[in-house]
Amino acid sequence: MFAVMKTGGKQYKVQSGDTLRVEKLAADAGEKVQFNEILMVGGDKVVVGAPLVDGAAVQAEVVDQIKGDKVINFVKRRRKHSSKRTVGHRQQLTLLRVTDILESGADKSGVKAAVGAGSVSGAAVTAAAPKKTAPKAEKAAPKAEAPAAASGADDLKQLSGVGPALEKKLHDAGVTSFAQIAAWTDADVEEFGEKLSFKGRIEREGWIEQAKELASK
Repeated sequence: MFAVMKTGGKQYKVQSGDTLRVEKLAADAGEKVQFNEILMVGGDKVVVGAPLVDGAAVQAEVVDQIKGDKVINFVKRRRKHSSKRTVGHRQQLTLLRVTDILESGADKSGVKAAVGAGSVSGAAVTAAAPKKTAPKAEKAAPKAEAPAAASGADDLKQLSGVGPALEKKLHDAGVTSFAQIAAWTDADVEEFGEKLSFKGRIEREGWIEQAKELASK
């Protein structure tokens, strides 16, 4: 008996005992998986699916997770100012050994369905949902508090090079007083410089020294 199955966008004709390489599956070595997309089952009688054969399946044991042969991609642009690029790639594959071909009853076999490693399951979507919604709630809170913080804040525009736009950036980051800036460490300078895209302005304009003088008044 043979079967034609589909996985990873490709079709494979298999028989019991065959060993084949398919696009990487989300399964460990030694685990048993079942392919439910069967296009044809052949033997004493050939059954062709429309498009799939109802109840048919191919079961296989995962032998190992491997990589395919290296493929070299070389690109050269034929222009006056030409450039070239070489990229190597090894496709991740799963090595399988076919154990059984089922003509019917696949839904009652109890063997887990073969799923591609790059597929997104319903469980993965559910798990990812809180991660997407949580940051929105965290970002919304500072916006509501920003006006209150800014109302009693120092006039940061007294610092060299700070205009209304930069002052707003500092307020949004929670910096509202000269005392805060005067207490910055080297790590704080690096963090705020990167976070707010100041590009060395803090050191260049001497904000910390100016803040210390303004805070003491």
